[in-house]
Amino acid sequence: MNSKVLNKKMKHMFPEYSELMIELRQSNPHFAKILEQHDVLDKEITHLELNPVHAVNTDIESLKRKKLQYKDKLYTLLKQAAAEEQH
Repeated sequence: MNSKVLNKKMKHMFPEYSELMIELRQSNPHFAKILEQHDVLDKEITHLELNPVHAVNTDIESLKRKKLQYKDKLYTLLKQAAAEEQH
């Protein structure tokens, strides 16, 4: 994904951690992978919602739950990194 677009999305996801997200994306491969997986699901969900002929509602809901799990993981990693920076 285009870094500019991804950076904009990251700032909206967790505005209080926007700078830390950019830093972790570059320095933490695990964080970067989860962020990328979240973005892939986001695109897939958007595509299915815009083209409902090809989608089953349960499929979209399942993808949304998985996307939320990735978002929760990202938030956990951000909180841990922020706590480590304070020490």
